[in-house]
Amino acid sequence: MTELPESLFLNPVWHALHTKHRHLAVCAGDACRYPADVAPFAAVAAPSASALQQLHSLLAAGESVWLIGDNLPRVPSLSLGKTMDCLQMVLPAQVELPPSDSEAVRLFAADAPQMLSLAELAFPGFFRRRTGEMGSYYGIHSGGALIAMAGERLMIEGYPEISGVCTHPAHRGRGHAAKLIAQLAQDHRRDGLVSWLHVGCENRRAVDLYLKMGFEIIRSVVLRSVARSD
Repeated sequence: MTELPESLFLNPVWHALHTKHRHLAVCAGDACRYPADVAPFAAVAAPSASALQQLHSLLAAGESVWLIGDNLPRVPSLSLGKTMDCLQMVLPAQVELPPSDSEAVRLFAADAPQMLSLAELAFPGFFRRRTGEMGSYYGIHSGGALIAMAGERLMIEGYPEISGVCTHPAHRGRGHAAKLIAQLAQDHRRDGLVSWLHVGCENRRAVDLYLKMGFEIIRSVVLRSVARSD
């Protein structure tokens, strides 16, 4: 069974921002975050009051971000909001992949407006104007419109996360998502990397797709919304 080591994956945002995504990191002591127009994720080295106070300095008034982990202390001027239960899943190297879609093309900065519009149909608020800068993205077009996409989000040494998987409601049921995921996974295998992902526990449609493709559940994690309230 392919593992996602706890030393990295209980705090993957922290490790991404201190390695492969260092160029995107905004840091203050034991706290770091992605720019607001890249992704709504932040992390602390450990869930301490001092680290959360440092996180406070990185947030605009009223701004909220997501942290992984639910054992956060309460500190002044930060409010703890809703939680989201997620699964971390990994694709073992021995799993046979379906063929990628011949219509799949790389997406770039010029495609950001269409990518954002499509993502808002699936997971509002998580995809931002510059999210595509976090890794490689592939998409499928129909009539000039982007109808399906998938790409990379958190990047840890040796472990690129597959994310942004979505298909326009009018084009679902045609296997686009699986073929785009397969394209990314094939790229990862070519480069000796391990594909993994996060998925909300309540998103049974996506969980079932990933299980059908051969992804394995490694662990459950909790995302917690944290907002600057002063």
